Amino acid sequence: MSVSTHPFDTGVELTPDPRRVVVRFFVPGREDVGPGDSRAGAVLDRILALDEAVVVATVADIDERFLHRHPDLHATFAHHADLVASRITDGVALSPARRLLLGASFTHEYAIEAAALCNPSAVVHPLQGPGDDVAFVLSVRCIGEGHRSSIGFRTGRLTGAGTVTLDEPGPCPQTTTPTPGQNHTTVFHAKLADRLDDFENAALVLNPLPALFSDAALEEGISSLAADRATRRNTHDTIENLRAIARSSYELHFPAHTALSERVLWPHIVQESHGMEDARFVRFTDDDGTIAYYATYTAFDGVNISQQLLETTDFVGFTSSPLAGEAAVGKGLALFPRKIRGQYVALTRSDRETNSIAFSDDVRCWANAETIQVPKEPWEILQLGNCGPPIETERGWLVLTHGVGPMRTYSLGAILLDLDHPQRVVARATTPLVMPDELHRDGYVPNVVYSCGGFAHHDTLVLPYGRADQSIAIATFSIAGILGSMTDEPPAG
Repeated sequence: MSVSTHPFDTGVELTPDPRRVVVRFFVPGREDVGPGDSRAGAVLDRILALDEAVVVATVADIDERFLHRHPDLHATFAHHADLVASRITDGVALSPARRLLLGASFTHEYAIEAAALCNPSAVVHPLQGPGDDVAFVLSVRCIGEGHRSSIGFRTGRLTGAGTVTLDEPGPCPQTTTPTPGQNHTTVFHAKLADRLDDFENAALVLNPLPALFSDAALEEGISSLAADRATRRNTHDTIENLRAIARSSYELHFPAHTALSERVLWPHIVQESHGMEDARFVRFTDDDGTIAYYATYTAFDGVNISQQLLETTDFVGFTSSPLAGEAAVGKGLALFPRKIRGQYVALTRSDRETNSIAFSDDVRCWANAETIQVPKEPWEILQLGNCGPPIETERGWLVLTHGVGPMRTYSLGAILLDLDHPQRVVARATTPLVMPDELHRDGYVPNVVYSCGGFAHHDTLVLPYGRADQSIAIATFSIAGILGSMTDEPPAG
């Protein structure tokens, strides 16, 4: 790569693997573009008309071709059969084989990485072994058919000698079924305020609720509001808004025996129906020493984008909930790994072209942002953004940035923020750390290098980054080398 501080190319490269498939519910006819009903009824009639011997033989063939590719495949078929059972005429009984065939006919494989693999972030693994090696978790943006993005994982290690290796991924990627999540009162107030609906109707429902509440508790409050609709205006709108916000929170739990690299975070809510993009993971240490892993990511519904927050402690169970506030609009919110002076801190690009910083008492609500860096150099003249959570060093917060220049070329840069007052930039890189080179400039989106975050171990910065939105490479840097190459910024004022 073209560099100013000589990163070490680890030789690690991840490329899209079309063999990594998950099973999803499939409705014939619904995959077509444009209006029209599904063909579910006609398909069901044809399945019911088959001879039982043909059904048994067909299921045996399906088993031979697919059972080894997916765990609990028959359970998946049974679930998908249940989803279309309402179309079966009352009194019509299905044999076990015909029920499996019905479920299989409404199932398809989806290659999660068929189009691209990009925009990674890396954090230290919650489980560490003995010795000098550091295990880490690599999150990846998987892009498949229809440009739909999901979040996948790999695991690897940084050896004591400075070598980076990745583990072989598990053979059976899988999604899991979501369950309703817990709701946050502060988020509801902020989201309703954005919709000009945080008035007495909302107060009737939300004021009796605790800071964290369930969907069932919300429905009790909604029942009270509905019962009083005769004396209130716009109750229907408020109820719809409350339920829409609640649908944005959910939980995921994977079987503990699955490999981390087999767990796939798949779009579940309307806001992310066309993709979960660019997860920026951070290992967050709270004031009491407890550790959690957060990730902000972009939810895309095909037209609009919004920000969601993932939280996990073990990468087995995850919660997803909406972020609120003007500073959380758009893409690229990145959390600092700890509070500063009692507040959460985040980098943001809510104005779509400059790097800004936001402070909040609530990790899910970000009201205001202050611009800290504007495009200045030719290689960042179109826009700036962050490349994930800052890295804490003795000299300050090291922020990896991306800049977009002519020919929509992305480059990676850096700025240094004051440790105690991170709204102050104390130094910056005047030349890129990484630029697209001739060998890796072509791909799904040409001329792009992009990262959603790396981690530090002593003086080593491990930085995974996407190349041409197509594949992923991993470089290591000397943190001292980066800091030594930066130009001091003059004091403000």
